Amino acid sequence: MIQTIIKKAKDKVKPIFDRYEDVKLFNQRKVLNAFQQARTGTHCFMDSTGYGYHDLGRETLEEIYTHIFQTEAALVRPQIVSGTHAIYLCLSILKPGDELLSLSGSPYDTLQHIIGTKGDSERSLIKKGIKYSEVPLDQDGLLDYHAIEQAIKPTTTMVMIQRSRGYLWRPSINIESIKRACEIVAKINPNCIIFVDNCYGEFVETLEPTEVGAHLMAGSLIKNPGGSLATSGGYVVGKEELVDSCADSLTAPGLGNKMGPTFGLIRPLMQGLFIAPHIVSEALFGAILAAEVFMELGFEVSPKPDEFRTDIIQAIRMGSKESLLAFCEGIQKASPVDFQYSPTPDAMPGYQDSVVMAGGTFIQGSSIELSADGPIREPYICFLQGGICKEHVEIALEFVLTELKNANLLPSQKL
Repeated sequence: MIQTIIKKAKDKVKPIFDRYEDVKLFNQRKVLNAFQQARTGTHCFMDSTGYGYHDLGRETLEEIYTHIFQTEAALVRPQIVSGTHAIYLCLSILKPGDELLSLSGSPYDTLQHIIGTKGDSERSLIKKGIKYSEVPLDQDGLLDYHAIEQAIKPTTTMVMIQRSRGYLWRPSINIESIKRACEIVAKINPNCIIFVDNCYGEFVETLEPTEVGAHLMAGSLIKNPGGSLATSGGYVVGKEELVDSCADSLTAPGLGNKMGPTFGLIRPLMQGLFIAPHIVSEALFGAILAAEVFMELGFEVSPKPDEFRTDIIQAIRMGSKESLLAFCEGIQKASPVDFQYSPTPDAMPGYQDSVVMAGGTFIQGSSIELSADGPIREPYICFLQGGICKEHVEIALEFVLTELKNANLLPSQKL
């Protein structure tokens, strides 16, 4: 019966998924062109250690990123440990007295500790004298353009947009919305830096935020652009002077982007980037299928199967702690690595609530590989992301439904 439910859902969403074939082809062509523009060769795969001076592979990889994202400069390093770290590098260019304005409401938990709206770190932006404010999202969870117009001031130094939903029940912000926000900011304050957190969004649409007006952008290599092969790292792209400032924060002023060994990682970083449009497409298939399956079972899902997508995250309102844990248990049991362990809620650095995380991934914390997580708080939303092949997602959904069924957490009339 469980396989029948999934098969029916798969047949139903096939026309929806077909829409993304053109996006995948467009982005694959874009990535291929970028590799060729940078004249990538086998000579790029040399190892570097120590200071990492004159690392040709690193320089070529960063040039590839500039071509893909249409920017002046890029900083792509395994030393950037996470998306949050990459974002912090971008925010670190702010000075005491500067004003930071979030256009997408409150950012996710880990970033609030960096800003200083949560926690008590003496190194938070607010403690350093940077002024911070937010523009709430509208009643539909979208950017409030009128409120943005009112909030932008001549003194606003930087605006920030979080493309992904984080741990919130709201739509992710699509490129068209980001473009409109950029136009508003540029018209009112041309000197204001527009920064976008692009985590989970790369290669989902045919354009990226830096192609529609963003001056600075950051993301994680163990999400979309790493294509499941990157073992670590993050990226920053944008205007040269801004990226250079971020590089100074990563290494040291005066050293900037001229240092940083790559430890023989250039080959997987490049190959992962090259296959990323395909891997992202596989993850999208899994998200669409999961949305259809759980919507048919009576759960609230966001986005719905046929809704436009701008990132790889699928949110499912589970309604109870038991259902959230059973979902994650199913994902873990369907994993190729560490399937024998049960995901247990625990405190996570930077998060206010305990978080349950499931994902037997080859790369620790890799969100482009199949994983599921969520904070232990009402309404117990599960956030599903990744899947390097759609077949794995389909099999994993069988495990999830089995866990829910065995715990009597599924509506009996649907089975």
